[in-house]
Amino acid sequence: MMDPELGRGLNPRKKDSWKAILLLAYQSLGVVYGDLSISPLYVYKSTFAEDITHSETNEEIFGVLSFVFWTLTLVPLFKYVFIVLRADDNGQGGTFALYSSICRHAKVSLLPNKQIADEELSTYKLESPPETKNRSRVKLWLERHKNLHTALLVVVMLGTCMVIGDGVLTPAISVFSAVSGLELAMSKHHHEYAVVPITCFILICLFALQHYGTHRIGFLFAPIILTWLLCISALGIYNIVHWNPHVYQALSPYYMFKFLKKTKKGGWMSLGGILLCITGSEAMFADLGHFSYAAIQIAFTSLVYPALILAYMGQAAYLSKHHKIYTSYQIGFYVSVPESVRWPVLGLAILASVVGSQAIISGTFSIINQSQSLGCFPRVKVVHTSEKIHGQIYIPEINWMLMILCIAVAVGFRNTKHMGNASGLAVITVMLVTTCLTSLVMILCWHKPPLLALVFLLFFGSIEVLYFSASLIKFLEGAWLPILLALFLMAVMFVWHYTTIKKYEFDLHNKVSLEWLLALGDKLGIVRVPGIGLVYTDLISGIPANFSRFVTNLPAFHHILVFVCVKSVPVPFVPDGERYLVGRVGPLNHRSYRCIVRYGYRDVHQDIDSFESQLIASLSEFIRSKASYGGPWSSKSIDGGEEGLTVIGSNAFACPPRYDFEENIRPASVSVEFHSEGNAMELLPVSMGKKVRFFVEDDHSSELEKYAREELEELCAARQVGTAFILGHSHVRAKPGSSIMKKVAIDVVYNFLGRNCRGPDVALRVPPASLLEVGMVYVL
Repeated sequence: MMDPELGRGLNPRKKDSWKAILLLAYQSLGVVYGDLSISPLYVYKSTFAEDITHSETNEEIFGVLSFVFWTLTLVPLFKYVFIVLRADDNGQGGTFALYSSICRHAKVSLLPNKQIADEELSTYKLESPPETKNRSRVKLWLERHKNLHTALLVVVMLGTCMVIGDGVLTPAISVFSAVSGLELAMSKHHHEYAVVPITCFILICLFALQHYGTHRIGFLFAPIILTWLLCISALGIYNIVHWNPHVYQALSPYYMFKFLKKTKKGGWMSLGGILLCITGSEAMFADLGHFSYAAIQIAFTSLVYPALILAYMGQAAYLSKHHKIYTSYQIGFYVSVPESVRWPVLGLAILASVVGSQAIISGTFSIINQSQSLGCFPRVKVVHTSEKIHGQIYIPEINWMLMILCIAVAVGFRNTKHMGNASGLAVITVMLVTTCLTSLVMILCWHKPPLLALVFLLFFGSIEVLYFSASLIKFLEGAWLPILLALFLMAVMFVWHYTTIKKYEFDLHNKVSLEWLLALGDKLGIVRVPGIGLVYTDLISGIPANFSRFVTNLPAFHHILVFVCVKSVPVPFVPDGERYLVGRVGPLNHRSYRCIVRYGYRDVHQDIDSFESQLIASLSEFIRSKASYGGPWSSKSIDGGEEGLTVIGSNAFACPPRYDFEENIRPASVSVEFHSEGNAMELLPVSMGKKVRFFVEDDHSSELEKYAREELEELCAARQVGTAFILGHSHVRAKPGSSIMKKVAIDVVYNFLGRNCRGPDVALRVPPASLLEVGMVYVL
């Protein structure tokens, strides 16, 4: 049975029972649909804020209702539920899931450290076998032009930045709209001094409680949203029956035509308010990894969608019989709520707005963590708030920045109109990015005809461009804020990513040959000290320049030397049993190894004690696996280059006197080696035989070859002495003759970010007492 909290992220093909699916559908209400379900609070109020007025003919209100109905039907229902949700990446959704799927099916990734070995990961699945003939012209065109690779990444960054911008705007507009219900109980003079302070107080409490995690109160989220949806459904039915039972006629597209014909430019500009009815739709895809396709589909089609339609119809029915509108709140949500239940509805609305805000805040943390994993965002502290529930994280620096910006938005704008204009632009930009990326997924991953992808792009893209243009025209009335935030964040992300890639290229160009390492012998005065030395590098082959500088200044290194590369792979998760690639560097008696540690963009990085233990265990397993195949110990020495890399599971092993050996009998696992040549890796099956491991006591250790036993003993002895972590401390500057823009980007922006974000030693959780930093100057 799948854990409902984890969703299908780790086992996307597993069939769930109907009971489990219904439970997931219920739980998804609180996480996925909080933002979408509270949109009736502000849609009509934002739409009628300035551009159009509510007249006696009801053409405006019926036209708006028709637009809301068809927008909810075409975008969340048809686009997301029936199409986009199928574009998952091993059960994960969101902008980076689409990007990683595209990168695996076409050579458009800008990530360094790419290996053919990564393609053998079980989560690195392809929708169908790679094409050899009749390859898509779109794929060839994308792969041929490097500028398109950068353009694709910029589009992904734009979507990411707008999601972060939505994380600023959604809590502000949601809580403000909910609290604005006090307007009906206070005079205009008093409510201006009550709504904003109460909104700010709720926002401060919301962000102050983030570090506790949502798992402590998360069980309340689904009941709150379920109660809210039932409440707005009941209110909608009451208003329809009581005020205008014929309001359903306004669902006809004919009313959209009449609306635009009468209102002309004002009607087009008012689409920026109507757009808010689909805010939160992207969460269905972004939170896919925590639930399942079936659960999200059932929850939306059976409950959320009908409840929203009834709520909007009920408000329209009420307004169709009330035309004396003197203030903005008289066309808002609360005016259609009967006075006898207005206060309970107000309290429930505030709770629902807090739940909706929590979902977008958690989503912002998640997407920043993914950006950081793929080298597109400066290193920040990521706290995992739950040991049991995967993916619940808290980022302190981002949390407090979001809180300050949210309060600034609430205090600065002070009305739903400007907040709605800003939020609408952020929402529709993310949807446009999703539409563009999904059309590429249809061609590259699903191998659909380009014409079908073009129809999808043009149909949904034209709807979204229409709303985008209506939001953009409100630039001076609030829409400038998400644009400003996106430009700032994109500049930060692009500078960080660009400099990271250039640093990798610098390391690649300045790496030292293996012959240089092997020549470091006693005749040169090099001393091998007891213990284990872990040399961190981004390189997957060769000796990094920071190690050569270290040995040049301090002519000694550890008896056991391990070159460690911690890299990201364009998959959501890397199974623990496939995380480590281990190989030998140089001859057997040199005791030098290479270990490549692979993480997906949604993986939780281990703490240093766990990481060190699993790393040593992987080296032990590597030595044992070589012994079982009669590998290098069959000869007295090895000359030449690096060995191939072997996939090693992360099982914990004890030190001697217990040893193990393996026999080729059935059944168990198959070992595969990856032989390297330069930076490329090729697969080579070691043996098709199956293995079973037996543990034997020390008196039976003759089963192991002498060299393997000695190597294991030395490894355990070195670990008991201690482990040192050798990292490069980089100083980056632009090379002479660079353009002013490049100098500003590297010398000013990147170095400022580098000084003020977490260093690699902190990000890798290296204990300060065991840290050795080697100064490196990068001239890029």
